[in-house]
Amino acid sequence: MPEFVIRAEGLRVWYPVRRSFLDVVMRRPQLFVHAVDGVTFEIRPGEIYCLVGESGCGKTTTGRALIRLVEGAVVSGRVLFRPSRKAFERVAEAAPQAVVGDGVVDIYRVPEKHMKPLRRELQIVFQDPYGSLDPRMKVYDILEEPLVIHGVGSTREERAEIIAKALEAVKLTPPEEFMEKYPHQLSGGQRQRVSIARAILLNPRFLVADEPVSMLDVSIRAEVLEVLNELRERFRLAQLFITHDLALARHVCDRIAVMYLGRIVEEADADELVRNPIHPYTRALMAAIPEPEPENRLRLREVPIKGEVTSAIKLPPGCRFRPRCVAFDSAPEEVRDLCRSREPELVEVRPGHRVACWLAASR
Repeated sequence: MPEFVIRAEGLRVWYPVRRSFLDVVMRRPQLFVHAVDGVTFEIRPGEIYCLVGESGCGKTTTGRALIRLVEGAVVSGRVLFRPSRKAFERVAEAAPQAVVGDGVVDIYRVPEKHMKPLRRELQIVFQDPYGSLDPRMKVYDILEEPLVIHGVGSTREERAEIIAKALEAVKLTPPEEFMEKYPHQLSGGQRQRVSIARAILLNPRFLVADEPVSMLDVSIRAEVLEVLNELRERFRLAQLFITHDLALARHVCDRIAVMYLGRIVEEADADELVRNPIHPYTRALMAAIPEPEPENRLRLREVPIKGEVTSAIKLPPGCRFRPRCVAFDSAPEEVRDLCRSREPELVEVRPGHRVACWLAASR
């Protein structure tokens, strides 16, 4: 099995709920939003790993936590990262307590002042290209900024050459035509490709793509996805692809993990998960995919799920999906007792196919 580039182990991100004066006086316990609640997975070189789920399930928070961009939250667990040899040596010298193995560091043990060597190797493409680019800066200035911060390119000419190559890599050609433009002069797809160019400028080892095509037209989506795939093949770039579209995830990703209320409930190879979904929540997501056959578009389909998303502050005891699970009502009584009392863990039911569900475990 190839070595991982990044691995999350029991990662938790809890945001404290603001307390009122009465809460403090009455000494009521501090409440937390369980944004991410104990996820474990790894991403290998050249792999596109996908997180799917409803809005609010913790996908984006997981991606931001992997590259240490969460603020105001209680973070626990470990995020192990395998940086380049040069970056590893710098971190090992400055923060030896962060080294957990040969060439592997726990990024949450690295003091913030020593994170700079790792920052250039952990990059993100944000969902909103309108908000992630400074409207007062030209494209050239936006792309030059990270080069100046990390000391890449000793002269303006060298930096211009690096920027031109990055723009060509994301199919913005000729690059000179785009360097002097402001973001508002670009289309949505061009803005997103500028965001991708900024992310790959520093030759990262890991990239978080947070719904990079959700705001784009269908034709432009294909172009952006092609760019991400070419980057994977050319640079063996490990990527975390975040989306709510299972149909898209199947065509883009190597492996898919389904999240619900901060937990991974199912994980498998992309084709295996789409063809043989096991968890009731995954089946509900599959049932919600639009029907491509014209004669079936108007036919009403019953989605196997009920109710609304449970509060991430006051989680139900046992399986957190139980209040919405239609399969729970017809399950044997001993299985229903397990669903009420204990949170299921991910169990391998087929080679490479893991599910967190007492109903699946009982079969």
